[in-house]
Amino acid sequence: MFDLFSGSWIIAALPFAAFALIGLFLHRWPRAAATTSILAIALSALWSILIAIQVFTAAPGQVFTAAVRWLEMPGLRVDMGVLIDPLSAVMLLVVTIVALLVQIYSLGYMEGDPGVSSYFAYQSIFAGSMLGLVLSSNFGQLFVFWELVGLCSYLLIGFWFGRDSAKEAAKKAFITNRVGDFGFLLGILALAVLFGNLDYQQLSIRLEDYHNLAVLLPIALLLFAGPVGKSAQFPLHVWLPDAMEGPTPVSALIHAATMVAAGVYLLARAFFIFSAVPQAMYFIAAAGGFTALFAASIALVQIDIKRILAYSTLSQLGYMVMAMGIGAMTAGMFHLMTHAFFKSLLFLGAGSVIHALHGEQDIWKMGHLSEKMPVTTWTFVIGALALAGIPPLSGFWSKDEILLGAFSSGHLFLYALGSLVAFMTAFYMFRLIFVAFFGSGTEGRHAHESPPVMTGPLLILAVLSVVAGFAGSPLTGNVFGHYINAPGAAHHEMNIAIMAVSSLLAVGGILLAWLIYQKGIISHQELRQRFSSIYEILYHKYYIDELYARLVAVFIDGSARVLEWVDLKIVNGLVNGLAGFTGWSGKQLSYTENGQVQTYALYVFTGAVVILVGAVLAVYYTVLA
Repeated sequence: MFDLFSGSWIIAALPFAAFALIGLFLHRWPRAAATTSILAIALSALWSILIAIQVFTAAPGQVFTAAVRWLEMPGLRVDMGVLIDPLSAVMLLVVTIVALLVQIYSLGYMEGDPGVSSYFAYQSIFAGSMLGLVLSSNFGQLFVFWELVGLCSYLLIGFWFGRDSAKEAAKKAFITNRVGDFGFLLGILALAVLFGNLDYQQLSIRLEDYHNLAVLLPIALLLFAGPVGKSAQFPLHVWLPDAMEGPTPVSALIHAATMVAAGVYLLARAFFIFSAVPQAMYFIAAAGGFTALFAASIALVQIDIKRILAYSTLSQLGYMVMAMGIGAMTAGMFHLMTHAFFKSLLFLGAGSVIHALHGEQDIWKMGHLSEKMPVTTWTFVIGALALAGIPPLSGFWSKDEILLGAFSSGHLFLYALGSLVAFMTAFYMFRLIFVAFFGSGTEGRHAHESPPVMTGPLLILAVLSVVAGFAGSPLTGNVFGHYINAPGAAHHEMNIAIMAVSSLLAVGGILLAWLIYQKGIISHQELRQRFSSIYEILYHKYYIDELYARLVAVFIDGSARVLEWVDLKIVNGLVNGLAGFTGWSGKQLSYTENGQVQTYALYVFTGAVVILVGAVLAVYYTVLA
């Protein structure tokens, strides 16, 4: 048992090894590069499954940890190690399974692309970075992999760097995340200064006797800045929709199992810190709830199939963060797991459609896809039903756990907000389905089903979207909640009324979408005209991007112009002035050089007199002193 755990670092090392092999030796052979990448993540997935079996057949609460000294100085010790517990075991399963299916799917999606070898190299290091983050036993080690995840997202979002939009999206993601990561790093440094240790277990023990909320509150908020960036919470959400510029399989990986999941995982891993500060918990819950509603409202009117899913991801991440803030850590992690399966299914389904339509992403131009692409259509519908929270699919169990947590803990406003978001989610997802898959657009008439290498992962993810939720359902004794536990985390019994209300809201959202976009009780154009002001605000995403662009123009461009003036007028003026003075003084001194011996003798005599007078004065004042 412990041999299996002590070698768990290999799970992250295998994808890194694949990256090195592809980059150094296999770059000229795309098929060999893809095979190496897939084989590495497959072995990591197998090892993760074996570890998960060990963890979930053992008694709850068992933890395996191993570490070697990485950095030590007076007052600070940082180790490099692994931590295996139920929380990390679940994340290992999610990351490796989704990454494996995404890479297999990519064989079909990326076929013929000239950068296939680089793509699989980046996929490997991306998966390895996320796995290293999950296995980390302390904040210092986690931050290293945290930054690597950000680097990999930059490489993959901007993979098609020949497009200006891809380059801009990659820069936007990288810069936005640096804002959150700066706060996160300050929080880590504050922990190091305060406790002299960054190990999760050691910090948890020391915090039991530390109750200075005036110190812990700013630390908790600084640490939360990391998830605000990585998990794209308002106001650092702007990078995630633009991440659609990368290949669609990359979107599935970023939006489901890797980058955005890292922020929620950090909240769960550091829950012992956040739960010790009630004010921080309120702030986290409010930020998550607002992001959930904010993003869902934008998704209502988007017409790009990938952007609809992107804003859906933002909204669901808000659900998870809200769950952490109300103390329902188990529910938040449960939703992270189920969401990873059905959201990766939805993105890969969207990629199948885009692949069949040669790059078309406007849902109003699609239509008739249910006739031409039955596997893609019905797996996509399964993913949408799971996302909408229709029983007994996986999203139903995890979403209801969050709503139940909000209701039972007295956060009635957040419960109402979450219920409204559930209705909106069902509506915008089935708006997409009725328009794109069952609509009357013309582009879909020429579509064709994707090859088995792409539909195979869709079928597997569809099955997982159906059954994964039973791990946390009352029908199986809530095995998930039995193992995924943390001090301060809230647990609540099943509430039939909450489940019924949320299910009815989801069905109501689907029914409303059907009435509008299938039965045509009101046309899309008429609806848009009737609510034109609201539509424009939502379609332009509340003009947040325009606001940021304006702020950049005013402050960054403005400060650049000020610095340019300082450089030209002051710095250059000073340098040029010194140069001019040196030239002028040199010219004046040149007149003293006339070649006459008498003149030079006068200079020597004058110098001697000056030195003599100076010496006499020095002696005189010294004697007087």
